[in-house]
Amino acid sequence: MTTLILRPGDPVIKPPVPPSQTDIMSSWEGSVDEPLVSIVCHTYNHEGFIKDALNSFLMQETSFPFEIIVHDDASTDNTQAIIKRYQSIYPKIVKPIYQRSNIYSKGQRPTMYTFPRSKGRYIALCEGDDFWSDKRKIQIQVKFLEENPEYSLCYTDSIPFQGNKAIDVDFGGATSDLSMEALQKGPSIYTLTACFKNILDNPPELALIKFGDKFFWSRLGKEGRGKYLGEILPSFYRVHSGGMASSASLEQRHLMYFQTFIAMAGYYSRTGDPELCSYFINQVKKEVYLADGISARMVSMAQMLSRLIRFSKALFKTLYR
Repeated sequence: MTTLILRPGDPVIKPPVPPSQTDIMSSWEGSVDEPLVSIVCHTYNHEGFIKDALNSFLMQETSFPFEIIVHDDASTDNTQAIIKRYQSIYPKIVKPIYQRSNIYSKGQRPTMYTFPRSKGRYIALCEGDDFWSDKRKIQIQVKFLEENPEYSLCYTDSIPFQGNKAIDVDFGGATSDLSMEALQKGPSIYTLTACFKNILDNPPELALIKFGDKFFWSRLGKEGRGKYLGEILPSFYRVHSGGMASSASLEQRHLMYFQTFIAMAGYYSRTGDPELCSYFINQVKKEVYLADGISARMVSMAQMLSRLIRFSKALFKTLYR
């Protein structure tokens, strides 16, 4: 089994220039119009990074068709121009979504656009500032999920880096298998490594959630277990000033977790799961205790909880009556 071990300070290994579209598709079995996997990439102002991400997707060696759904949230730099260049070279594989104005600032989330456009039976996630290192990543993951339907999700390890060098930071992603119950509690999983069944919708609570991946894992836990595939080379997680999670201060991260758990409690209250609702309410309380004192902002967010649950129930009745 091939391994990839980098010590802090070691240079990261960038993906190679990808093959031609014809060469990529030459090993595919099945119709290009019916991809088995949708690689979903969300990007914003990633002109210095997006090439690495796209190259790592296009270097994948698979026996099945895949598509790359890349969503740009109205970048103000050269990101869209780079995506358009790749689209012109790989028109049957790269399928962009360009926003004219930034949707995230309006309370929407990119998955509201990318998930409905994804044709694949499975979705593989990777943000535009991260990239994969193993050219067999999705081939191995899809083979496992196809042969083991009791699993809804699989994932691998990740190496954080800054600039072009590995750094000694542990972001706590799971490196073991997870039961359905463990997944439902929204564990930490390296999002850029995940591949899962294309079964997720976009409920209204998603607009309030800051760590959307926790919400994904929790709902996938209703459908199956999580599998850690250690034989796949780690992916590369980029730490930089523009990264929403990696650049957030400790107080900001507490607030992001706080808001995420409030919304997840509201979701499970609305969908009739009191046990998980209670669990995430307790997670909200823990975030208050973990914070360095209870600021007025934290207190005001705590008051949101009961209002959010009432709002979710009312919205659900309006949408689905």
